[in-house]
Amino acid sequence: MGLVVQKFGGTSVGNVERILNVAACVKDETERGNNVVVVVSAMGKSTDKLVGLAKEISNQPNKREMDMLLSTGEQVTIALLSMALNQQGLPAVSYTGWQAGIVTEPVHGNARISTIKTESIKNQLAEGKVVIVAGFQGITEDGEITTLGRGGSDTTAVALAAALKADKCDIYTDVTGVFTTDPRYVKEARKLLSVSYDEMLELANLGAGVLHPRAVEFAKNYQVRLEVRSSMEKIEGTVIEGEATMEQNLVVRGVAFEDDITKVTVLGLTNSLTSLSTIFTTLAQNHINVDIIIQSTTEGGTANLSFSIHTDDLLETLKVLEDNKAVLGYEQLDAENKLAKVSIVGSGMISNPGVAAKMFEVLASNGIQIKMVSTSEIKVSAVLEEKNMLKAVELLHRAFELGN
Repeated sequence: MGLVVQKFGGTSVGNVERILNVAACVKDETERGNNVVVVVSAMGKSTDKLVGLAKEISNQPNKREMDMLLSTGEQVTIALLSMALNQQGLPAVSYTGWQAGIVTEPVHGNARISTIKTESIKNQLAEGKVVIVAGFQGITEDGEITTLGRGGSDTTAVALAAALKADKCDIYTDVTGVFTTDPRYVKEARKLLSVSYDEMLELANLGAGVLHPRAVEFAKNYQVRLEVRSSMEKIEGTVIEGEATMEQNLVVRGVAFEDDITKVTVLGLTNSLTSLSTIFTTLAQNHINVDIIIQSTTEGGTANLSFSIHTDDLLETLKVLEDNKAVLGYEQLDAENKLAKVSIVGSGMISNPGVAAKMFEVLASNGIQIKMVSTSEIKVSAVLEEKNMLKAVELLHRAFELGN
């Protein structure tokens, strides 16, 4: 008898009919002779509705209370799915994150899992029950409820699979696997049969919403066998593994994109050795994620520093920088929003020079200005105006022959 962790996203559990469909998927897995742990998200758009309620009360709601509020969404789903399974004669028990033993660091809104105490889950599995766990949430050592950030249910599932030494982890979603780009926007996008951990990690970090980056990180670190597949169609999905075993001829494997990017520029910065470290240490201490970084030196001996952040973090970023202006030693701040990031990803880029040049040539020849650039061995990212995002994605997808 094996152990399988299944994760179902918000669309897959969006109403009672779909919850019953999930119950049938779970039952099919148990009939193959496996023990099953199920991780679920909140139903449909219920998290967005809860966020909307909070925003009606405050533009910047208290982060602790937001975690208290948002963690209730998954609690509804786990109870309904447990009822559905028990109704079908399959013993099941629902657990919130804290009941499942998921312990996180003391950060509200975007906590990382520190450890998982698996005794309770193992005891229920030993009794022949399906264990249904609320994704996206945990608890600190001090008993504070936390959430893992958007997409955190993926992380919950993979972390549980690692802690329980599961035979595999299946991520069920509303698409049939990982595509060369988002098929909702590019009709020529096609499903990949396999993707390497490193490629998937880049794609997830760069805006591909099919998997949460920390989930991929867990899978890579603990060698969890991962498959992204459809909750509606019984077909093979995309396998995430150490090295992609199929379609090795593709230099670029996918195009990812993300909107709501803002470029922040710190002007007139004292050009000292410690300036950079002081700024980014200060931002990190306030849990602000910084992406692309560019520094330039002026004729007057000062430096200008630009970096990209998610637009949601803009107000807090400006406040942190302004509160620490005396220590950081800069003249003024500037922010440019309505930007987006478009990226190409592929492990084949390591041994194929000229990929970045081709990307820049394609964008330039179509009148798309690049404002910031970031590269690694297997990706190239460009920040550009948000209005040009989808046009850039289509052009690059076609240029690198990723379509059907």
